[in-house]
Amino acid sequence: MKKILLLTGDFAEDYETMVPFQMLLMVGYEVHAVCPGKKKGQTVKTAIHDFEGDQTYSEKPGHNFTLNHNFDNVKPSDYAGLVIAGGRAPEYLRLNNKVIEIVKHFFETNKPVASICHGAQILTAADVVKGRKLTAYPAVGPEVTAAGGHFQQVDADKAFVDGNLVSSPAWPGHPAFIAEFIKLLGAKIQI
Repeated sequence: MKKILLLTGDFAEDYETMVPFQMLLMVGYEVHAVCPGKKKGQTVKTAIHDFEGDQTYSEKPGHNFTLNHNFDNVKPSDYAGLVIAGGRAPEYLRLNNKVIEIVKHFFETNKPVASICHGAQILTAADVVKGRKLTAYPAVGPEVTAAGGHFQQVDADKAFVDGNLVSSPAWPGHPAFIAEFIKLLGAKIQI
């Protein structure tokens, strides 16, 4: 069984943590959800971001999401792919050196990476977007450009693939986002 690493943290977007976790479990992957500074069995508080016609998304309290693996035990070489949840967590997760090392491993070994919404903030901090095309929540676009990436403006329900990287602007893109990530992992789902 292939293992997938899911990086999340306090105030990560609720859907962007829970839905990829559940979808990847559903299709047979072993998913290790981790957060720096937390252990298996501890929780992260999530936030629900919604698009309600305001100039930006609204934010409401989400669920407590239980982590199922210890961050300190993560060996990137054990994983076939990486998922980075969006929300507010990436803005502080990118300050963790081990998070940066993990992300660099996946790019150096050309393993599939799925980054949604503000997850691109971790990618820019890891200096892995130079020359790459990717999307993110539009407010993160200037960071992608400043880091040498080529920001792609796509609808919120879409995903964008460049090599081993699949990205999406926000949780409405989950069906396309996860489908493209599963393709990058080399799996085929038959109905």
